[in-house]
Amino acid sequence: MRCYRILLLLGAQWLALAPTTAASQPPDQPAMTNAASVVLLHGLGRTARAMACLEAPVQQAGYTVHNIAYPSRSKPIPALADGVAQELRKLGLSERPINVVTHSMGGILLRQMAADEQVAIKRAVMFSPPNHGSEVIDHMRKLPGFASVMGPAALQLHTGIDSVPNSLGPVPFDVGIIAGTRSYNPLFSRWIAGEDDGKVSVASARLDGMQAFAALPLNHTRMMCDAQAQRYVLAFLRSGQFPSEQ
Repeated sequence: MRCYRILLLLGAQWLALAPTTAASQPPDQPAMTNAASVVLLHGLGRTARAMACLEAPVQQAGYTVHNIAYPSRSKPIPALADGVAQELRKLGLSERPINVVTHSMGGILLRQMAADEQVAIKRAVMFSPPNHGSEVIDHMRKLPGFASVMGPAALQLHTGIDSVPNSLGPVPFDVGIIAGTRSYNPLFSRWIAGEDDGKVSVASARLDGMQAFAALPLNHTRMMCDAQAQRYVLAFLRSGQFPSEQ
């Protein structure tokens, strides 16, 4: 019983007490070309509400925003990626390259979709993606009941060579990555080598072939809502590079 209570506490810290339901973009939003569309993908245990803070700035920059919700704790990563790809097809976003902004595990889903050739990407910005897995998962997946709390996709985010992130190859699109260096969770950070944001290390966020990289003093949970980080997103979507203010 004590171990289960500890598991629930750690799970709550990972989820950051996120809301459990949210809808994707309303169907009556005016249609635009895919090149002017930006898809938002949240992370593990979160919902589309976690990415809502990006909607207004991206829309004001002239893009149509599609904030996609998916059941992150219900299926393995390949199945979740299939579900997101189906949603993109329903929205008419599978015919031309699109832009995508992801948070955490959302970046791994994007890499999975690209590897399966389910979607064509023009540019993508990834917030703190565990591109080489997370040491936090390495520790937590050993706890009894972890899979039932966090779901099968979480088990696939470990740092071993057979993890899903480490099994995916280079991405066939331009990508900019924003990593965080501020942690509010000393327990998780004890498990992580080097700088981290409380969930993912700066080193793990990096990806071979990336066009831009920034390590900012941000925490994992709300980094996509930071004004400076949002400027980086808009700059990359526009030019394929981050601004030189680092």
